[in-house]
Amino acid sequence: MSFHHIFETAFGFCGIAWNEHGICRFMLPMSAPGPAEGRMVGRLSSSCAAEPAGFAAEGVAAARRYFDGGREDFSAFPVDLDGVDPFRHAIYQAARRLGYGETTTYGGLAADAGFPQTARETGVALGRNPVPLIVPCHRILAAGGRLGGFSAPGGTATKQKMLALENATSPDVVPAQASFAF
Repeated sequence: MSFHHIFETAFGFCGIAWNEHGICRFMLPMSAPGPAEGRMVGRLSSSCAAEPAGFAAEGVAAARRYFDGGREDFSAFPVDLDGVDPFRHAIYQAARRLGYGETTTYGGLAADAGFPQTARETGVALGRNPVPLIVPCHRILAAGGRLGGFSAPGGTATKQKMLALENATSPDVVPAQASFAF
């Protein structure tokens, strides 16, 4: 049994779902609560709306601070990745090691996860990420510092806003040279 909650942030309405093992779904901001609720419920087999407590309440508070511009670290939050294959699990664990404002490429993440030469498959895995922000897939870029894809609500515009919020720099740029200017 899982529970879910829709909440407002400075970027829009997010959703979080959890069970006794950890956060099992997270939804990046949408413009209204109704569509956010519909999308969240559509991705869960059985879930009840509930007020979050414990780590779920802490996750909501951290997400609100993040979208308000706070420097948040989601790496310690428990996640339930039940049903995720070993490749995706390794990719998600490697992505969780990226710090606030730190980026890498799909190929770099694949290598860090122990699967060199799987950049394309890594992109597919990130597109299926059930807990974006908790697993910070927005920090993964295409070669040459290009944005690459982003399957969350708002697409690459959301990815750009999140990277700009973090003042992230491309992994292909000398840090003193530039940051993303969106």
